[in-house]
Amino acid sequence: MAGTRHAAREAILKALFQVDVGKIEPGQAIAGSMEMDALGAEQGEFVTRTFLGVLENQSAIDMLIASLSNRWSLDRMPAVDRNVLRLGIYEIRYSDEVPVAVAINEAVELAKAYGTADSGRFVNGILGRVARMDEPSGDSGQPAEKT
Repeated sequence: MAGTRHAAREAILKALFQVDVGKIEPGQAIAGSMEMDALGAEQGEFVTRTFLGVLENQSAIDMLIASLSNRWSLDRMPAVDRNVLRLGIYEIRYSDEVPVAVAINEAVELAKAYGTADSGRFVNGILGRVARMDEPSGDSGQPAEKT
């Protein structure tokens, strides 16, 4: 299942990229992305649910990215990094389908595969800060459990 979830996240990233950079209508972007990757019904539901969730929460997600990436404005940030961060933050903050560490690891892998040489480290740093922000105060360093 992990491999299929990874393929699903690739499809989500491709669709987010198309909407962001190509200005493609969301329905068309997600349909094309799922066709390209030939995902099954279960993964297709995950892709659609997550993709729409990112878009619904994009304003809040983008404000968080902007506040944490002090040297990079969103429009100057590489498009792959921006969209990987949107997906990762959505999974950390808005979804309880995967543990935080898995969401971060998957985002870093996508950034390494599709971004620049520095993308993995950049995405890891931002998402690590998001995860630490969500930890209860006085925590012993253990990841915060999702509610």
